[in-house]
Amino acid sequence: MKKSTVLLLATVAVLFAAPAAFAAGGGEHNPIASASVVVAAVLGLGIAAFGCGNAMGRAISGALEATARNPGAYQRLFPSMLIGLALIESLVIYTFIVVLILLFANPL
Repeated sequence: MKKSTVLLLATVAVLFAAPAAFAAGGGEHNPIASASVVVAAVLGLGIAAFGCGNAMGRAISGALEATARNPGAYQRLFPSMLIGLALIESLVIYTFIVVLILLFANPL
């Protein structure tokens, strides 16, 4: 799928889930709002994991190509690649923390 199609579908999903989540009353239990928060959290985590996997694959591919072209550059490329992979992975970790906060703040 094209990037614009995926972005459009994600935007539509968030736009449909957000009003139900924010419409929850003060003390009453709203099952639709709780379900919307769960769906939005799972979709967000899935999108973050997909993006992370894609970015990590591209980073490793680029590093391996550079190493294949110039084996002497391996000593300089490897630490930079590891730092980049750690920063990419932090996206999913941050998203996972936000998902846990959303799920525990809005129990079913």
